Amino acid sequence: MRRDWSYWLSSNRGPLIAAALFVAMFTLFVSQHPAGFSLNVINTAANKGALLAFVAIAQTIPVLTSGLDLSVGMVFVMANCLASTLVVGTPVQAALGVLVVLASGLLCGALNGLIVVFGRLQPIIATLATGAIYYGVALWLRPAPGGAVNEGLADFMTGSLGGAVPFSIVLLVGAVLFIWIPYRRSVLGRAAYAIGSSEQAAYMSGVPVARAKFLAYVLAGLFAAIAGLLLTGLTYSGEANALLGGSYTLSSIAAVVVGGTSLYGGSGGAIGTIFGAFVLRTIGDLLFVFDLDPLWQPLFLGIVLLISVSLGSFRLLRVKKRVDLYR
Repeated sequence: MRRDWSYWLSSNRGPLIAAALFVAMFTLFVSQHPAGFSLNVINTAANKGALLAFVAIAQTIPVLTSGLDLSVGMVFVMANCLASTLVVGTPVQAALGVLVVLASGLLCGALNGLIVVFGRLQPIIATLATGAIYYGVALWLRPAPGGAVNEGLADFMTGSLGGAVPFSIVLLVGAVLFIWIPYRRSVLGRAAYAIGSSEQAAYMSGVPVARAKFLAYVLAGLFAAIAGLLLTGLTYSGEANALLGGSYTLSSIAAVVVGGTSLYGGSGGAIGTIFGAFVLRTIGDLLFVFDLDPLWQPLFLGIVLLISVSLGSFRLLRVKKRVDLYR
């Protein structure tokens, strides 16, 4: 029994540290906030955190295969612009618009997967190029900020259930339960971890490498599109903002690392990434309540990221042979 607990703690060290760090930081935040532990404070923090969490989950899945998707921020922005155009009108029309936005995310992820898997290009180069295409589509849809969204849907997505639980958290939990966990337990989900550990060994073992990598990028597009929908619900509009897309792409990588997922692939997961995203968002909130210059935020983000990367790489410095990493 003790060995089981020891193994569980060791294998989940990253998510547990990220969760503990978030709890400590958020407790400090609400204790210093003028409104205290109120529904409005919790709802606002939840919406901001969930927004980054969805983009970060989109980044996590390709990272597990030892890849990197630099287009997630631009898919996020494109989905926002598309949602501000289509998620309008009657509830039925808005629902159809939601389906189109989610389908667009799947198509973007499928294009990334096709180029990476069958075009055999490096994921960083391929997704950097496709990200520019997706931003071009966003700019075509919204050459200027504007648009609208079904108000009932927007209020529902960004409000709370029963006046207590932010719906963005419910949406996040639902995505974990109905998308991430089934994927993690599926053949292709386990294959993604095997590919990240050693693609050559996975291939020689009969793992469906091509299908697993393709699905990883498809799911990345889906999660980025969900984030775009949530952004539309928060802002009631759309904007082809390249700076926003780039910022979320970089922050998603940081959240992945803070959450304990290795950039080398093969270990980690969405749960730790979610806590990593909330940690990064809480840094900005702490700067606000302590009345510090917002320009300090990149410094603190950089320090947190550097410490997380260093801790993640510490094991690499201790091993003498690469095979020791997989024992």
